[in-house]
Amino acid sequence: MVPLIELRGAIPVSQAFNPPLPLLWSYVVCIIGNMIPVPVIYLFARKFLEWGSDKKVIGRICTFFLVKGRHGGEKLQAKAGHGLFIALMLFVGIPLPGTGAWTGTLAASILDMDFKETVLAVTGGVLIAGIIMAFISFGVFSFVK
Repeated sequence: MVPLIELRGAIPVSQAFNPPLPLLWSYVVCIIGNMIPVPVIYLFARKFLEWGSDKKVIGRICTFFLVKGRHGGEKLQAKAGHGLFIALMLFVGIPLPGTGAWTGTLAASILDMDFKETVLAVTGGVLIAGIIMAFISFGVFSFVK
């Protein structure tokens, strides 16, 4: 559930134990843990940023994220067109830091994407990232042993 790491770090850690945790159970737990904050982020992150944009201490950073998100969203919409669902799913599915469920959900909330569509796209992306990380972890730790 930790931003930036999410299941991209949790699955390899589960396979690094001696003996490794069962891969299927690790995958399932990581998916669930990764998806728990998604509705909260979607429903409240944008509201918090808008609320905080005129506050003295946090106003600059909130405004920065709103402006950056809007510009990024406009570029993504221009490139993806009606394929925004697929673009969001692939963005979340790339197992790199900063492209996970937290970032994807925040971008979707700033873009005013539909809640159900966002959750489905992010879930698909998390499933893809989990499969990729499971294969990489299984291969690396099998090779090392």
